Amino acid sequence: MASPVYLDHNATTPVDPAVLAVMLPFFSEHFGNPSSVEHAHGHAARQAVEIARQQVATAIGAAAEEIIFTGSCTEADNLAILGAAAAYPDRRHIITCATEHPAVLESCRHLERAGYTLTVMSVDEYGRVDPQQISEAIRADTLLVSVMGGNNEVGTLQPLADIGRVCESRDVLFHADLAQTVAYCATDVRAIGAHLASLSAHKAYGPKGVGALYVRGRRPRVKLKAIAVGGGQERGLRSGTVATPLVAGMGSAFAIVRHSRNADAERLRMQSAALLARISGEVDGVQLNGHPTERLPNNVSLSIEGIEPLALMRLVRDDVSFSASSACATDKIHTSYVLLSMFGDTPRARGAFRLAPGRFTTDDDVERACAALISGIQRLRRLGSH
Repeated sequence: MASPVYLDHNATTPVDPAVLAVMLPFFSEHFGNPSSVEHAHGHAARQAVEIARQQVATAIGAAAEEIIFTGSCTEADNLAILGAAAAYPDRRHIITCATEHPAVLESCRHLERAGYTLTVMSVDEYGRVDPQQISEAIRADTLLVSVMGGNNEVGTLQPLADIGRVCESRDVLFHADLAQTVAYCATDVRAIGAHLASLSAHKAYGPKGVGALYVRGRRPRVKLKAIAVGGGQERGLRSGTVATPLVAGMGSAFAIVRHSRNADAERLRMQSAALLARISGEVDGVQLNGHPTERLPNNVSLSIEGIEPLALMRLVRDDVSFSASSACATDKIHTSYVLLSMFGDTPRARGAFRLAPGRFTTDDDVERACAALISGIQRLRRLGSH
């Protein structure tokens, strides 16, 4: 029996075979500690790390010395927000957005519990924040504005360049979580005015367990303080032995993305349009969530009248893997705060689910997934009518 069609690439991507080939020697043949540069084994590992640092930097328009490797994008978000707060103790106000990733929201709330003032910006029905409202929220003691590039649940792209210009003009740090956008969207941290940017490997066909933080090195040079102590690796900002195989994999993944993202984005945009058209054409009551045009090319967030996503997931799990925006916890279903921010506590918010094709998704996969989903939806409606 064929494996289910994987349509959950906003959650994680498979490792590209070319990336895996780069990683494998560093688990066995080139196993040295990259901090042990005095001997050949450590020197080889250090070279791999520095090559990867340049590859990541080049993919986002940065300099190699502006890249700090971390254990995840979540850790990068924490380091950006908490590390900036420690470095600029006189700035006690943070601004973020209601639809941010928990790694950002919880870092901000941690500061709020420590006495900082936190402003959480609302979003419109498409999940977009208004740069003018951010400008109006900035105060004399504002340290940082944190807004993600693309939302993992509904696919909406935020107007990062406009937000960056606001922050630059008001002498406020701008942090962007770019986990979802690097693989499919043109990415230039200078062009968007970012001072800090968090990056993920496993959302860009690299391995899990590694991420990176861009820290602007000039005009202005951004200061951070470490939030964990140890051996002082990564310019003293992220102690711990650098995971050479994972870092090499992230570098390779970002090098591939740099050359493939335009073609990947165009193909995925067509596949996403096909998913939406096919399901909408055969099923009544379909609503697309998120911005209709300013969105990730591989994200199709839907709410379908009368369809409970978890029931649909269980019904088609042998044919399609996808994500629901509501999650089960014991005997309760918790609706995503992202959808609640956009629609309130409504059937549309409770009924949202996400289809996300990726680099290796074929048109046949899309057809097979559509057939299974439509059949499942029709079956659930028949059952609901009895």
